[in-house]
Amino acid sequence: MEGPSPFAPAVSVRGEEEYERDLRPRNLDEFLGQDRLLEPLRLMIRAAHERRECLEHLLFSGLPGLGKTSLAFALAQELGAPLKVTSGPALERAKDLVGILSQLEPGSILFIDEIHRLPRIVEEYLYGAMERFQIEFTLDQGVHARLLKLDIQPFTLLGATTREALLTSAFRSRFGHAFRFEPYSPAALQQVLQRSAGLLGLSIENDALASLAAHARGVPRIANRLLRRARDVAQLENELHVDAMVVQRTYGLLGIDANGLERADRRLLECLQASEGKPVGLKSLAVATGEAEDTIEDVLEPWLIRQGYLTRTPQGRVILEAGRAVIYGA
Repeated sequence: MEGPSPFAPAVSVRGEEEYERDLRPRNLDEFLGQDRLLEPLRLMIRAAHERRECLEHLLFSGLPGLGKTSLAFALAQELGAPLKVTSGPALERAKDLVGILSQLEPGSILFIDEIHRLPRIVEEYLYGAMERFQIEFTLDQGVHARLLKLDIQPFTLLGATTREALLTSAFRSRFGHAFRFEPYSPAALQQVLQRSAGLLGLSIENDALASLAAHARGVPRIANRLLRRARDVAQLENELHVDAMVVQRTYGLLGIDANGLERADRRLLECLQASEGKPVGLKSLAVATGEAEDTIEDVLEPWLIRQGYLTRTPQGRVILEAGRAVIYGA
């Protein structure tokens, strides 16, 4: 088998996360579509600055892709503060957390994604750090046990979660304020897409912009991914202009139908339809569709429920009349 040509041009390998990072807002002014969140946040920033204090610890909650991580990065830029990023699953032991906290500079922001997955023992170590900027830990055991206290620099903890209910009440109460992200309106998504198109060097027509916003399910991350796929289609046609025809071809390639349903959505609704009106449990749906339970619960269901295609009951999921109509019309 022949290898690649030595004269082939170098290819830059970039993942989806890198592309998303390029489109992230660089400050609060560029964080579009969430004015309801930004107004109290700006007030808190201004008040903390006047008192010469760190910003209070904040909790960001909401569905995936609504901008929790993007707001953390924009906030760090706004404050000119060092940003340390980690996640709940990465902090398996207390010493993992202590190692991070002991190295923070004064005024740093510590962003913990999926904070609801933080082990309880690690969570308890955070209590003193959040309230007194001090960590208490025990050395040795029994009669030789010693309680040591380690002072750390004042910092701001930003926690992001898609499952706020999984946090203990003791943990939630230690955050100064909880910001709950809601799905974006189509008008707000058009603003996001217009900015992203400019960063990507694309020209885009208004009807194409409106269509992408309507199919993005209220989620900026989905909107930007649809835009990047539309750019791919336009690029292969030797232009960087996105119109309604380019968008329609993009939907066809991605398997998105006229109702905005993707393949995974249709599989889910078809499984519910096959039950003939009987509720279907989450585990059964996961097996039948080949999707993880978390994916069904956090990614697929919220939009389908808002569209009136299905509902949750104590016994399981049930397809509604609108859901049957889109399946039969597919």
